[in-house]
Amino acid sequence: MTIPTRLDSLDRTLRDVPAHELPETLVIALGDHFGVAGLEIYLVDLRLAVLEPVLEPEGPGIPLVATLEGRAFCDQVCLQQPIDDEIALHLPMTVRGDRLGVLWLRLPEPPDETAREELAAAADLVAHAITLAEVTTDRYRRARRPQRLTLAAEMQWQLLPVRSVDHASYRLAGQLEPAYAVRGDNFDWAQDLDSVTVAVTNGMGESTTAAMLTTLGITALRNARRSGATLVTQAALADQAIWAQHGGAQHVSTLLMQLDLTSGELTIIDAGSPRLWRVRADSAEQVDLDAQLPLGMADGTEYEVQRLQLEPGERLFVLTDGIYNAVLADRDYSTSSLRRALRSSLRLPPAEAVRSLLSDLRAFLQDSELDDDAVAVCVDWLGPDAGAHPVARRRDWIVL
Repeated sequence: MTIPTRLDSLDRTLRDVPAHELPETLVIALGDHFGVAGLEIYLVDLRLAVLEPVLEPEGPGIPLVATLEGRAFCDQVCLQQPIDDEIALHLPMTVRGDRLGVLWLRLPEPPDETAREELAAAADLVAHAITLAEVTTDRYRRARRPQRLTLAAEMQWQLLPVRSVDHASYRLAGQLEPAYAVRGDNFDWAQDLDSVTVAVTNGMGESTTAAMLTTLGITALRNARRSGATLVTQAALADQAIWAQHGGAQHVSTLLMQLDLTSGELTIIDAGSPRLWRVRADSAEQVDLDAQLPLGMADGTEYEVQRLQLEPGERLFVLTDGIYNAVLADRDYSTSSLRRALRSSLRLPPAEAVRSLLSDLRAFLQDSELDDDAVAVCVDWLGPDAGAHPVARRRDWIVL
């Protein structure tokens, strides 16, 4: 008979507890199994700027910049910190590359190496549990938003898949801005056995009009993709769905991509304003694509694909016009800062690269709101061989 480990017992407890009671149950479980004297679950806000507390929702959020909790989140490392006569642990909570937040623990004494590895794994168990719990409770979604979303933004975030993913052959991340008032810009992605498909969309119009249009476009693309349609057919069916509803009066600018995970070949359909950038060790250049009509602009548009061969280690960015058309006074972001920001992102993983780019954009705009909403999506191609021999991930630990 196999004796369950502490992690097994914790996992079973988190699976059995009602979704909204998970944090309070975690306090008891980690106290019983690991001697944890106190904890807080911090979830990153929608803007990727602040870690918001769950157990004490009225408590202050913790900025990602210049804090240990922020360092644990951004660098995805475990931090051990002495506090008076006790020990604090800052543990990243991540599900398949999607960064949810940080689990903060207080212990009476330093954990040994075995306990450290178990607690790091426990943080990811909590992340999985929260992801499942969000199906039946709004508690964790409320924690992520220090301010109310507009109705259009609510629609867009509900439509969004997870913001980042780590796979053995590729890594992907994206973000919407302004996070609490985004209107028509969005992105979608899905992986099949040997490919990953990405769509970046920009529905015309403002407020809920743009959000509803984008919802129609992405849902039509998903419907076609899930039926097994090719990239060309996906574009054609979505085009017809939007045309049937609006008769050409409204359209959705879209960049569709499909990355073959066995070869690194990228298939692309440029149907509107989102632009593709290719970033390598010494360059960041916009990819020259054949512009075709946005989805829904004309009846029966026939779309054609272009192909691009990626080399392992290359990075792609897809940016909507809210980024490359950003202007402050007589300076525009595209010519003055964008290429530099893309090149400097290579030292960061995609999730941090996207956050860094949008932080750079906000700094360029002197923290004023964007004139237009925006999406940034980053994709790293690691190579097919990387997927053949995946390596079990272990967290790095930093003892302060």
